[in-house]
Amino acid sequence: MADLLALYRTMLTIREAEMALARLFADGEVPGFIHLSVGQEAVAAGVCSALTPRDSVASTHRGHGHALAHGLDLHGFFAEVMGKASGVCRGRGGSMHVADLSIGMLGANGIVAAGAPIALGAALAHRTRGTGGVAVAFFGDGALAEGVMHETMNIAALWRLPLLLACENNGWAEFSRSETQVAARLSALAAAHGIPHRELDGADALALAEAAEEAVAALRRGEGPRVIEARTRRWRGHFEGDPQRYRDPAEAAEAAAHDPIARARAAFLAAGGEAARLDAIEAECRAAIAAAIEAARAAPAPRWEEERSGAYAPAEG
Repeated sequence: MADLLALYRTMLTIREAEMALARLFADGEVPGFIHLSVGQEAVAAGVCSALTPRDSVASTHRGHGHALAHGLDLHGFFAEVMGKASGVCRGRGGSMHVADLSIGMLGANGIVAAGAPIALGAALAHRTRGTGGVAVAFFGDGALAEGVMHETMNIAALWRLPLLLACENNGWAEFSRSETQVAARLSALAAAHGIPHRELDGADALALAEAAEEAVAALRRGEGPRVIEARTRRWRGHFEGDPQRYRDPAEAAEAAAHDPIARARAAFLAAGGEAARLDAIEAECRAAIAAAIEAARAAPAPRWEEERSGAYAPAEG
């Protein structure tokens, strides 16, 4: 019950944070693009529940959930996405490049599959330094069309690195069906490299948490890389504001029937839990997010004189 409540809190925090971001984006308070993971929260919550701050996570352009599930502070998160100087990256990264190395969050990444080799390097660093840590690379099924994914799997298998490859398979590669972009199945690719593969329901947070615990334990024992493939659903467009003309409207409605948060709530109540506890968690999440948003609104914008440091060589004379 305690594990289910923790997963519920994490998923609800991600959902409420992203729905708040959708409103902020529509109101012009979030610069650039945002890509939401609404409906996929169980993957982030389940996988990251097996991790500690010594472990490393490399994410994707749809990475808010991974960052929050791995412990990113809400205040630093909202300030960053809203482009404020108090952001965790001082407003430099924004939605697609949120990072916090102090907790092992190596960052979201706007390039498809680019997080995989970064996590691979982190896994090698953990092994070389003897930290006992592991690295996780989150990626979507569309990333399987990228050569760097195959290279990452090959090196991880050859060197038996502590790397967990976590695939959020929602059936879409941006605006195209994944089967029109990728000929191979992840299970076959993993088998070709001798990497154990598990496929799970991406709306079942408990099952994902248990699979992640087993995989991470194997990684810490030095047994080589693991693959977890979560069959999930993308409720919204590729990016916020995407008109989704390429998609049957009925599919989005069907996706909402597979709500990981509703499933967790039902499981808790079926096990004899009290609805009041879940309602209290919801109120706490919303209050924490509202406070983080107000703090971000009040925070100063980045100053050019400070933010250009590290980007340009100092002027001579």
